[in-house]
Amino acid sequence: MKSDAVKKGMQTAPQRSLFNALGLTEEELQKPLVGIVSSYNEIVPGHMNIDKIVEAVKMGVAMAGGTPIVFPAIAVCDGIAMGHQGMKYSLVTRDLIADSTECMAMAHAFDALVMVPNCDKNVPGLLMAAARVNVPTIFVSGGPMLAGHVQGHKTSLSSMFEAVGAHAAGKLDEEGVNEYVNKACPTCGSCSGMYTANSMNCLTEVLGMGLPGNGTIPAVYSERLKLAKHAGMKVMEMLEKNICPRDIMTKDAIINALTVDMALGCSTNSMLHLPAIAHEIGFDFDIAYANEISEKTPNLCHLAPAGPTYMEDLNEAGGVYAVMHELDKKGLLNKDCITVTGKTVGENIAGCEIRNPEVIRPIDNPYSVTGGLAVLKGNLAPDGSVVKRSAVVAEMMVHEGPARVFESEEDAIAAIKGGKIVEGDVVVIRYEGPKGGPGMREMLNPTSAIAGMGLGSSVALITDGRFSGASRGASIGHVSPEAAVGGPIALIEEGDIIQIDIPGLSLNVKLSDEELAKRKEKWQPKEPKVTTGYLARYAKMVTSGNRGAILEK
Repeated sequence: MKSDAVKKGMQTAPQRSLFNALGLTEEELQKPLVGIVSSYNEIVPGHMNIDKIVEAVKMGVAMAGGTPIVFPAIAVCDGIAMGHQGMKYSLVTRDLIADSTECMAMAHAFDALVMVPNCDKNVPGLLMAAARVNVPTIFVSGGPMLAGHVQGHKTSLSSMFEAVGAHAAGKLDEEGVNEYVNKACPTCGSCSGMYTANSMNCLTEVLGMGLPGNGTIPAVYSERLKLAKHAGMKVMEMLEKNICPRDIMTKDAIINALTVDMALGCSTNSMLHLPAIAHEIGFDFDIAYANEISEKTPNLCHLAPAGPTYMEDLNEAGGVYAVMHELDKKGLLNKDCITVTGKTVGENIAGCEIRNPEVIRPIDNPYSVTGGLAVLKGNLAPDGSVVKRSAVVAEMMVHEGPARVFESEEDAIAAIKGGKIVEGDVVVIRYEGPKGGPGMREMLNPTSAIAGMGLGSSVALITDGRFSGASRGASIGHVSPEAAVGGPIALIEEGDIIQIDIPGLSLNVKLSDEELAKRKEKWQPKEPKVTTGYLARYAKMVTSGNRGAILEK
């Protein structure tokens, strides 16, 4: 066992004295040491129940003959961080989580790991750490929130942000906003639509790193405690068989994840996290894969914010495995990939039929014949940009309009709420990329303000920042290269005509190459917004959005 390095032989007597100080018995030290990475905290609603999940995991590990030992991982609540300086600290935690978990796992010679994440960055961060440490590892998330209910309609966090936009437009009074405040997010768990947290927890199932139900069983269901116990038991079986993350998270598994991403209509943030996870296993993931896979993968789900269904509905309809089983009818998955169950993808999904065709469309009756995400390229985004096309209304699939240019998210929000954005405009928010932000802030406030003010079918937004999974509409993010390194988005001027063609996979500004070159010669880099602390170090090391905002070694 790997842990023998800290508990066997005379040379480990000092370590054993410290285990003694922890209250561990000789009997416990004879068993494998299983690290349980807990992202429990009291500030993130998706994490407030994780203490109970962790206790269930510990029981499962102990029942199967292991010694469970808990250590923490941090997590930022994107909703609370949204719209202020706090959002600069969201994406950057992905690498902090991966680094710190790697440090803890390697320093203490754990034989196996159980990862208990839930929200946006700590799911991919822990997947990255799992690939690095490469001891038998399984994931069990805290689970999704139940949908809220306002005036007979299901709601979620995106409804809340759009209510603020509706108030700014005079369409909803303060009492109406407060009703959303009290009812939109009714339970613990990751926010109830197909936002980033739920996207990544579902894709963890597809990757083979979590048991069925990991992404969809609601946080408040007792079934999730049973899932956690089974995860604790299963990791001991993985240890016995020596099934490790790099056996599971292969190139084929990541392509499977991207395929199911298209069918589910996941958050655009998956196009940051899948490349980062791929990077950890040595797979150079080009975001252009998205278009190749999207061309042959139908979109089967319209979960919030794209449609009126929520994670609880997906769970009842058969969950992720039912979606995978449907995709397999057209041979779209690699079924030979091994998973934490000890079985292959094909064995796992056999017989997992759809239980509600209104939530998961059959393969021969999809919402669209192409997938939920698209990568757009052109003279405005030579290295690519990302849009959640399953959440774009038909009339905005092709759009041409004048650029309304803003140097920060705050300036754009003020203009939108001040009534200065009109039908046909293309809002451009720049210097919010990985380096320029720094930290590549999510733009849920401006997209929700646009939707809440009734401009969602007539106004587009493009940015070198990124979007929450709760964003909808013609919201095009990850524009690369970003403004901070002199990308074309830095050269746009007020009134330039922006051409968006989502079916044609293009994003252009109506300017000649000569004019762009002339503007590039005059361009001067801006002074960094942050010059001290972790963000300053991050800005120096981070790559562009099209590379998953990974850090250069």
